[in-house]
Amino acid sequence: MNKNLVNKILITVGFLFIYRLLAYVPVPGVDASVIASFFNNHHNDALGLMNMFSGNAVKRMSIISLGIMPYITASIIMELLAATFPNLAQMKKERDGMVKYMQIIRYATIVITIIQAIGVSIGLQSMTGPSGNSAILIDHNTFILLSAVSMLAGTMLLMWIGEQITQNGIGNGISLVIFAGIVSAIPNAIGHTFTMINTGEMSFITLIAVVALILGTIGVIIYVELGERRVPVTYAKKTMMQNQNKRVMNYIPIKVNLSGVIPVIFASAILMFPMTVLSSSQNPTVQAVADFLHPGSYFFEFLTFLFVVFFAFFYSSITFNAKDISDNLKRQGGFIPGIRTGEATKNFLNVTASNLTFTGALYLGLIATLPFMIIKGMGVPFYFGGTAVLIVVQVALDTMRKIEAQIYMSKYETLSAVGL
Repeated sequence: MNKNLVNKILITVGFLFIYRLLAYVPVPGVDASVIASFFNNHHNDALGLMNMFSGNAVKRMSIISLGIMPYITASIIMELLAATFPNLAQMKKERDGMVKYMQIIRYATIVITIIQAIGVSIGLQSMTGPSGNSAILIDHNTFILLSAVSMLAGTMLLMWIGEQITQNGIGNGISLVIFAGIVSAIPNAIGHTFTMINTGEMSFITLIAVVALILGTIGVIIYVELGERRVPVTYAKKTMMQNQNKRVMNYIPIKVNLSGVIPVIFASAILMFPMTVLSSSQNPTVQAVADFLHPGSYFFEFLTFLFVVFFAFFYSSITFNAKDISDNLKRQGGFIPGIRTGEATKNFLNVTASNLTFTGALYLGLIATLPFMIIKGMGVPFYFGGTAVLIVVQVALDTMRKIEAQIYMSKYETLSAVGL
């Protein structure tokens, strides 16, 4: 294996290890035992979902309890603004403008993190343990200040770790951070499942059904993620002669799921933000709304489906640029058989991508909601959704593709160096 690839893998593993260490650094002034006992009774609601994405950091009230979600929420807001305002969209296309664009996202992340951290801190003031002891060990106002500062520092560290992995490691850093958080909870989930079987809370037949559902979900995800529509491309004879020593792709691959895992992450971030703020209120009406929106409700799953479908179409429209592909084909002397170059090619590619996006959006929405509804119908006493499986499988596939690309690149460089 190439030394450069090994270094990138080690850098990625090292930063993910630092991320897991941060999950054990608690916010100053909290009683961890009170919070742990509270989460034992809330493992299947909104807090349980947040805890799953953070790798049990919320249950430990770590400085990274908010996870990377504030950064994702800020990115969503900026993407929506860029799609609305042409000047902001133009800023993204320029090198200097992109630097400024990312800086705005970081500032927005700070604001969102502070709001969420204050909301969580206020909500903890009313939390008590089984014996009536408070979850906060210091003065409440001091605690709000300390928790806001420490959670802000934790989120900024996660954002920095994600950027370092993207630049110097393998894969998308933000996705890998979420991936590591979910995967770290798997051993505990397996142990909890066996405990329920031993105590009679779950039957062995139910366990087999759950395992079959998980394996079936993974199989469907892999099948769809590897699926693509290959639009044939023909090049002029002169172009083929000029590139006889180079590989000229004779098709345009358009994936069934153009948007990847991003719509699911975006939908989770959007739904978690109001839940975090609402959970800090003591108003009975606000609490009723928060209970209505928790992941244990069918309405929450319905909202998840709608948001996933919306972001699938939205993100696909950003990532797939039919005009650029059409212009590049025309410039290289290529064309789609039976389709005129230029505007006709662009329209054909847009229609093809839209049809695939419709299928991909329905697939993402069903994967994110249907497994949980089946699990709930079976009466299984814990939260399991396709969202976690989808993120884990997609990020794993994407990372494997990047590693494979690095291996092939190193082989080509070696052959080029020896003159072959």
